[in-house]
Amino acid sequence: MSAVVNSKARPWSLSSLWRNAFVRRLLRAPAAAVALAVLVLLVLSAVFAPWLAQTNPYDLASLDLLDSHLPPAFVAGGDPRYVLGTDSQGADLASLILYGLRSSLLVGVCAVSLSVTLGTIAGLASGYLGRWVDGVIMRIADIQFTFPAMLLALLIGGISQSLMSNAMRATLAMPIVILALGISHWPHFARLVRGAVLVERQKDYVAAARLVGRGPIFIMGMQLLPNVLNPIFVLATLDIAFAIMSEATLSFLGFGMPSTQPSLGTLIRIGYGYLFSGEWWVVIFPGLTLVLILVSINIFGDWLRDMLDPRLR
Repeated sequence: MSAVVNSKARPWSLSSLWRNAFVRRLLRAPAAAVALAVLVLLVLSAVFAPWLAQTNPYDLASLDLLDSHLPPAFVAGGDPRYVLGTDSQGADLASLILYGLRSSLLVGVCAVSLSVTLGTIAGLASGYLGRWVDGVIMRIADIQFTFPAMLLALLIGGISQSLMSNAMRATLAMPIVILALGISHWPHFARLVRGAVLVERQKDYVAAARLVGRGPIFIMGMQLLPNVLNPIFVLATLDIAFAIMSEATLSFLGFGMPSTQPSLGTLIRIGYGYLFSGEWWVVIFPGLTLVLILVSINIFGDWLRDMLDPRLR
């Protein structure tokens, strides 16, 4: 009876064991722990930007041109109300960075989600069905690999600009950037998933599913997909940094987010014009924020890859 009670009193599960292992290994890697803390802080700042920002930079009625071109508060001539200074319109730079960070993160996460969805479906079908399906999907991926991802994104952005009016382009700027980056990155996930499926489909649990009459869609979705999630998750984490950097590059070149809905790349592009006039803060602080989030994601993603690699356990 006591043995039964003791067994019921132990609420162990795979999820709790994974969480415990995650925390233990994270505490042994100070760099990854700091990167995760910084990343969480930046994400929370972006999510709660409307409540954390001192002003709404999109509300033109709240801006005062008399407050334009103010340096940071810790520099001579600065205003204590604007810790990081203001831009040419009198908007609080700290508020602009919070909203810009929000746009950059949203574009990065949505673009990677689109890439993961397209790449995973294509990789599962290519690896499990094989034959002509594998040949068609992989040849399409090979053709796209011949074009740099940034060049393809620029091409999509340029075509959209030529076909749309300025008002429509400003309204659909974020969906266009997400579509451009999502389409340009899917072959990486397709190749990764295909390689993992080619290994997994030879195992006994797949053969058992076939013997009981399970169809290809069930086997791919319920049997193979859960066993290839680890490499997908790691690549998606690292790819978010690449998507954010690509969006910043597109915005800097004028093919990304508009000035009415700025991202970090847009703020850097606008601030670059004032760099040589002595207003360094307009470009330096958005640039440092972009570097901080990219470095944090890369450090944490590298650690996550090592943690989920069974050969390194």
